Amino acid sequence: MSHLQYFTYKGFGERVQKDTHYSQAVRIGNIVKISGQCGWDRLTEEIPSDIGQQVDRVFDNVEHTLRQAGGSGWEQVYQIRLYAAPFDMEVTEHFIRNLRKYLPNHQPLLTGVGVAALYGGARLEVEVEAHLGE
Repeated sequence: MSHLQYFTYKGFGERVQKDTHYSQAVRIGNIVKISGQCGWDRLTEEIPSDIGQQVDRVFDNVEHTLRQAGGSGWEQVYQIRLYAAPFDMEVTEHFIRNLRKYLPNHQPLLTGVGVAALYGGARLEVEVEAHLGE
């Protein structure tokens, strides 16, 4: 599988790679797919109780992971999968606020799914796919 390039980041990413045997992102040519990112602090693994802070960190973690895999950021994202526990207006409002901030010039595909629970008590988790261009 030499055509697959895997990426992870310091802190949480390195720990889960070692402990649970998965990576934070894979690059396949000009496509980057990112594992679900929650609102954790990448170094301390702390997840804030405030949902607005969680959503802000999710967007920062996605952007950081994209950059680790050779991307430039959210402007390259074409598909988002959002998992929320619960999927309510509070999560939705903060998520839309961040979409407008990080993606002011385009509207990627979005699938939102309500789930019973997420890792570490997180309220949301986001997976993305991005195209890095030619």
